Amino acid sequence: MGQTITEKIFSDHAGKAVYAGDIVKCNVDMTIGNDITTPISIKAFRDSGAKKLANPDGFSIVLDHFIPAKDIASANQAKISREFAYEHDLKYFFDEKDMGIEHALLPEKGLVVSGDVIIGADSHTCTHGALGAFSTGMGSTDLAYTMITGKNWFRVPETIKVVFSGKLRPNVTGKDLILEVIRLIGVSGALYKALEFTGDTIDTLPMDDRFSLCNMAIEAGAKNGIIAADAITKEFLADKNLAREPKYFYSDPDATYCQVIEIDVNNLEPVIAYPFLPSNGKPLSKAVSDDIKIDQVFIGSCTNGRLSDLRIAAQILKGKKVARHTRLIITPATQKIALQAEKEGLTDIFIEAGAVFSNPTCGACLGGYMGILGAGERCVSTTNRNFVGRMGDRTSEVYLANSAVAAASAIAGKIADPNNI
Repeated sequence: MGQTITEKIFSDHAGKAVYAGDIVKCNVDMTIGNDITTPISIKAFRDSGAKKLANPDGFSIVLDHFIPAKDIASANQAKISREFAYEHDLKYFFDEKDMGIEHALLPEKGLVVSGDVIIGADSHTCTHGALGAFSTGMGSTDLAYTMITGKNWFRVPETIKVVFSGKLRPNVTGKDLILEVIRLIGVSGALYKALEFTGDTIDTLPMDDRFSLCNMAIEAGAKNGIIAADAITKEFLADKNLAREPKYFYSDPDATYCQVIEIDVNNLEPVIAYPFLPSNGKPLSKAVSDDIKIDQVFIGSCTNGRLSDLRIAAQILKGKKVARHTRLIITPATQKIALQAEKEGLTDIFIEAGAVFSNPTCGACLGGYMGILGAGERCVSTTNRNFVGRMGDRTSEVYLANSAVAAASAIAGKIADPNNI
């Protein structure tokens, strides 16, 4: 009986053939905590009486949401994680000295690889499925269980196969592919299922776009998003000091899928998700005709804060100015990306255009800090969610878009087509 990639990864970790619906207990290769979620895990770890991490080299804490600390509460949260990391001499602890958004930083460091089982107390842990790994978000107490045992329980998900065919038009990206999927199936259309992305469009899709695509699988309710490793994946991994040897799994021709979705991208426009759901997608031409004035633009996050996003934005912003009534915040996903942006002169372009170029942080994405919206304000954001109050005041509005559309909108002061700027 044929298996999907997800079923094969679990079979490898369980030591026996497993299929959708089976309950398995298996080793976890990488467990990820952050400054918001880890203190809860640490308390549960200590309350259990545990003294040592079961797999210390398979546990990483990344302080990325409110770092540098925005207030006393966030400082104390970070303090708990720091003290635990020092107490256990944690090898993979990242704070201001080597900071980054967890779902960009760990792939950059080679700490997650193809064939892994990865969990994190953050819903967008599904990002790492772009490497051909099973990766999913879990609760803080689930993390504590893995900290103590090195293992966790999973129900192997059914898989929806998404087949993208055709060539992407200019300024259409991986972000638009996933927004189109969510538009078609809704925010619960893939509830507790794997979204396996395939097709000739994926064959040439750059790694950064693959991360964006898998990052938002959770916005369709999916347990994980996954893309089979290929030459693009292997090239991404090639220059890194990998934590483990990658394992490559591929779905069998006779694998069982609960649903197959086929999407022709040849005529796909950039997709704009209107408030207040990622599924409320509209074509860019509709958004432009709606003449939507924008107060703020945010380019960053674990979805679109990578180097390619900054390069795209800089190409559009070069020699231009942000609209007077609009502010632009650009956040690199890691310090390495920030350094490269500086070397390439991108930072100069951003600042000369009137943008704020910040340290790596999740802050603006979740309405935490570094870009909170006021009452009634509208924002074009490259982030992953646009729920009520997501980035600030409950009367504010967030329009999700790719980096090219975001940059063009900052210049125009309204949602704009980057091809016309």
